[in-house]
Amino acid sequence: MLTLSLWTATMWRRAPLPGAERIEVEIPRGASIGQAADLLEKAGVIDSSEAFELLARTLGDSRDIQFGTYGFFEGEGWGSILERLKRGDTLIVRIPIPEGLPSIQVAERLNAVGRLKGQVEAPAEGTVLPATYEAKIGESRADVLKRMQAAMTEELDRQWERRSEHTAVKSKDEAVILAAIVEKETGDPSERRRIAGLYSNRLKQGMRLQADPTVIYPVTKGKPLQRRIRQSELRADNGYNTYARDGLPQGPITNPGRESIAAVLDPEVHDYVYMVADGTGGHAFAKTYEEHQANVAKWRQIRRDRGI
Repeated sequence: MLTLSLWTATMWRRAPLPGAERIEVEIPRGASIGQAADLLEKAGVIDSSEAFELLARTLGDSRDIQFGTYGFFEGEGWGSILERLKRGDTLIVRIPIPEGLPSIQVAERLNAVGRLKGQVEAPAEGTVLPATYEAKIGESRADVLKRMQAAMTEELDRQWERRSEHTAVKSKDEAVILAAIVEKETGDPSERRRIAGLYSNRLKQGMRLQADPTVIYPVTKGKPLQRRIRQSELRADNGYNTYARDGLPQGPITNPGRESIAAVLDPEVHDYVYMVADGTGGHAFAKTYEEHQANVAKWRQIRRDRGI
């Protein structure tokens, strides 16, 4: 009995062999502990499926084992193996979705991730929350995309409850639409609330937003334009172009991040209604058209100085 107890303790707690390579084992959905043990023995992770199953049922708890692809090491303690199976500590891939990535590129990025199943089409614009997501190896891309969209719904619901009285949007859909414009207008996080305030002022005053990213979106579906906007594109009334239409575009032009949504729902309070690039990656803001024209002249001089 002492010898058996010593053997049990050793097998349960031992460390992997030095320099042992990782052995991948796929545990199918719904597999029993006995079926998992057979797969572990076949892969060379354990040397007795019968002994592993007996100890697992004797020393383990009532939790079910989880499906997925695992990475075990030769000589790894059986207690560690069982705990990881029950915790679902599978091998994963990480999928970063940066702020402002349009849906067509979300689909491209997700479809390019290896070791996932199936393909996805581009989701509706503005329905994916930018973040870094984890997926189990062998998981379907469609399920991963559903999690991305559920995260956006949850985040939007959370922030909507905290919205300021100063916001110009009247619905969650409008919040995403305006946040997407803010996201595309600046790469400077410190400007988001100010730009959200500027567009809020324009909406409240009945001024057209005249946001360049809304001109580009119908042309490229959110991808970079790689050239200057044409006059014909500024005049095109296509449902998105805010030079040619009043109010908000008919839909989002990208997938905005948490901070841009927050900026739209709690914009900075000020009197700015104009902005132009300032040559440093940010913008110069103005309250009057005359001030704006002076800022535009400075920007044009900067461009001339740079040979643009």
